[in-house]
Amino acid sequence: MRKFKAVALVGVVLLAAGLQAQAEERLVHDPAAFAEAVGGLQPGDTLVLADGEWRDFQVLFSGKGTADRPITLTAQTPGKVVLTGRSNLRMAGEHLVVSNLVFRDGWSPTGEVFSFRRTPKARANHSRATGIVIDRFNNPDRRQSDHWVALYGRHNRFDHGHLVGKSNAGTTMVVVRDERQGLDNRHRIDHNWFGPRPNLGSNGGETLRVGTSHDSLSDSHTVVEDNWFERCDGEVEIVSNKSGGNVYRRNVFHRSQGALVLRHGDGNLVEDNVFLGGGKPHTGGVRVINRRQTVRNNHFQGLRGDGFASALSVMYGVPDSPLNRYVQVDGAVIEGNTFVDVDSILFGTGMDEERSLAPVNSRFEKNLIVGDTDPVEVLGDPSGIAFAGNVQSPAASPHLPGGVQGRRVDMRRAATGLQVPAAPLEAGARPALRPIPRDEVGVPWYPKEATEPGLDTGATLQVEPGEGTLSRAVARSSAGDRIALAPGRHLVDEVLPVAHPLTIAGPASGGATIAFSRSVLFEIARGGSLKLENVAVVGSAAPDQAGNAVIRTRPGSGAANYALVLENVGISGLEVNRAFDVIALGKDTLADAVTLRRVEVDGITGSVLAAASETDDRGTYNAERVTIVDSHFSRVGGPAVDLYRGGTDESTFGPELRIARSRFDRVGGGDVPSLRLHGVQRAELIGNAFERSGGVRFVRTVGEPVLLASDNRFADSPGIASDVPAGAVR
Repeated sequence: MRKFKAVALVGVVLLAAGLQAQAEERLVHDPAAFAEAVGGLQPGDTLVLADGEWRDFQVLFSGKGTADRPITLTAQTPGKVVLTGRSNLRMAGEHLVVSNLVFRDGWSPTGEVFSFRRTPKARANHSRATGIVIDRFNNPDRRQSDHWVALYGRHNRFDHGHLVGKSNAGTTMVVVRDERQGLDNRHRIDHNWFGPRPNLGSNGGETLRVGTSHDSLSDSHTVVEDNWFERCDGEVEIVSNKSGGNVYRRNVFHRSQGALVLRHGDGNLVEDNVFLGGGKPHTGGVRVINRRQTVRNNHFQGLRGDGFASALSVMYGVPDSPLNRYVQVDGAVIEGNTFVDVDSILFGTGMDEERSLAPVNSRFEKNLIVGDTDPVEVLGDPSGIAFAGNVQSPAASPHLPGGVQGRRVDMRRAATGLQVPAAPLEAGARPALRPIPRDEVGVPWYPKEATEPGLDTGATLQVEPGEGTLSRAVARSSAGDRIALAPGRHLVDEVLPVAHPLTIAGPASGGATIAFSRSVLFEIARGGSLKLENVAVVGSAAPDQAGNAVIRTRPGSGAANYALVLENVGISGLEVNRAFDVIALGKDTLADAVTLRRVEVDGITGSVLAAASETDDRGTYNAERVTIVDSHFSRVGGPAVDLYRGGTDESTFGPELRIARSRFDRVGGGDVPSLRLHGVQRAELIGNAFERSGGVRFVRTVGEPVLLASDNRFADSPGIASDVPAGAVR
């Protein structure tokens, strides 16, 4: 009997060796060779794409491997196989592996760049994508929605990916669930670097979404662990959980605006994560909604978000809530977390006439709150939350209904890099909590550089006055260059496109004038930013036609996340028609920041800033942050600032406006306000003078907008008209 077993074992070993010998590795150099080879792949085979650029390549990868002999598609050299143009990849079958490919310099012709299905019926299961780089692979029409990675099927893994720079609509990565493929997905998403995602300015800018509201009452059992989310600023939901039974653990959220949101689905676990805001505005932590959610042993530090983006927000629910609204918080456990220097811990988030159900059967225990100011705010009825064993330094918040001890807690920097109590404490996250290092996520062979050339980072180009000299300098400029204008008159007879960061500056002593004879002087294109400094701009030679502006973004151009800066600039002569603006921002474009410092505008028929083209009320807007300081506007026909956000969408933070120490003389008047602020979320008007001008009109559309107004003087001007709740205007 023993001899028979030995012979049988030798036979199994020889059979396995024979199967291993049959495995093939085949190098292909073009899509035709790939298509010929892929159909014959057997378990254990590897198909290798040759180094180089594969343009307009829609990869269809399918096969049936086994657990110990998967079928692999990979690059000849990691990082040297680049899919460009109109390319994507779809995989379907069993036990497949795709690795070490780069998507760059193009966009997908379909709704997904990397998909774990080939057709709705042909999905991938027990498969893996590892070392996949998707770098700014954006549809040029930012309104067109797509997903970069879509996980279908069951038991799939996406790991060590590098996903950076998604700027068009659509979630970066989604787990797609339906009854046909099975709702119990059990995917794993780990060790990925989710790099900077710029603000989308509308709903649909999540970095990760697991499920949808439609199937949210079922469990996905997806695990999201050991990832970095760095500067993921697409919208208020960095992670949108919309299914049950998921685990989020050991992830780092670094300087990312928004929060991990338990939007739909029950019984999810959020543990051992680190949220580091670095003092950046709107950086948040975890928002709790629904039933049986657990948030434990997480570290929150330097977070400046509030409301929906608080370090912790526990929401009110909707009675008999539809699947797409807010289920009452029931059975939440929030324990053993540390909050250091955060702006907001909010209980009762979103309470209004619709969201009227307070949390019930929940616990807030053994948490540590440390900070010079009290971040705790309680709205409505907190009696459904049991508070016990919490510590707050230096004093207990008067807003909490007990269950918190106020005492001084000294903190130290641990070897993990996090702030922990200097002495043992039975509250807060475990001192051994360690954020996963940045170099352990993503791939080692592709840089994690998160920045692109900015203003004043390039060469300086000297330009003499005359006709066409500035136009030629703009044409030969590169990203970050500074065009230095000599004193004199610079004549421009064409629209100057700005497709990269560019500064145009006269001498600090003055004397440089730009005179233009077209309807537009500068047009900001996709990728462009502009700074004007120490110049005078004269538009009296412009033609009498609609749409005149000194600076314009063309509707639908895709210009987004750009900066406009005007410093020490004088503008005059914009009176050849009835709608001549200084800055006109077109529909479906979005400025990150518009800044005017020491700007003088005299004699224009339109607005200084016309940012009101998003009138279809979808929650979109044209400028995230507007800052005007130490400026003077006189004889302005329209509102000096016309800033509009319509609709009731709550996915974004802006617009935000600050105007300080500025003078408005004969601006607007009659039915035309000096400032028209519609749907602006935060406005600060500090120390300004309004003389013989229209009033300030502030209209609420969504959220909890704030208007801070102080030390403003109104002479022969109506003042401020606002519909925000009492107390929001200060």
